[in-house]
Amino acid sequence: MSMAEELEGHVTTVTNDGLTLGVLDEGPRGGEPIVLLHGFPERATSWRLVAPLLHQEGYRTLALDQRGYAPGARPPRRRDYRLPLLAGDVVALIEQAVGPEGHAHLVGHDWGGAAAWTTAALHPDRVRTLTVFSAPHPRAFVAAAARSPQLLRSWYMGLFQVPRLVELLAGRGALEQSLRRLGMTAAEVAVVRREIVEDGALPTALNWYRALPLTRPGGAGDRVVVPTTMVWSDGDTAVDRWGPEHSGEYVDADFEYVELAGVSHWIPTQAPEACAEAILERVRG
Repeated sequence: MSMAEELEGHVTTVTNDGLTLGVLDEGPRGGEPIVLLHGFPERATSWRLVAPLLHQEGYRTLALDQRGYAPGARPPRRRDYRLPLLAGDVVALIEQAVGPEGHAHLVGHDWGGAAAWTTAALHPDRVRTLTVFSAPHPRAFVAAAARSPQLLRSWYMGLFQVPRLVELLAGRGALEQSLRRLGMTAAEVAVVRREIVEDGALPTALNWYRALPLTRPGGAGDRVVVPTTMVWSDGDTAVDRWGPEHSGEYVDADFEYVELAGVSHWIPTQAPEACAEAILERVRG
């Protein structure tokens, strides 16, 4: 097979709202597509250990470098990071990869999970199955703030609202120290330094948090009607168990809650085998 033939149908970028987002399109071209959405403060490469395990089972993966992160998609206004707009980026990718009437399995971690929940709720015709890691349904997250220690665990979200403060602290190494306390390894922190801080993505990546006051609780996406798996790890110091456990209350389809023992918040990079297993069980089911 020639290089041109091998790259036919290969998606490297997707354009939406005048923004150009990067895509890592890998695996068998004819395989069922699985869209992978990263969280904060990571990029599409956070799926680097999971994607090959899905390829081995015949699936094609499309890891999206989302708005705020991709160099061609860093609008400065926080209003451009409301969850329905982020869901629009996902739909644009699915339509470009598999056609205007196509659909894909959807997977998200952390903030990518919030985008995945919203996409599944607003565009169920584009989503075959949903698998979410470390991010409860948006309405379950709001409920958890009143019924669990989640508000205490999310203290940093208030800090992130202060303009330029986090960017200043990151320049002094405070962000890297915080990520280590949240369970990242030194090697993972080095990737964040290279792909986020040094690449200039931090100010716009923070807009995912700064857009929160512009999103009505529950308005980002309500009921989900596609088969769904919610995965939480008991070493997650950012997300309390209550929200993930109760996310099924907002799913009107087959729902499974999976809890991983001894794993931190960073499931795709620290437990890729368990991550891939949860995804495969859902997409096969």
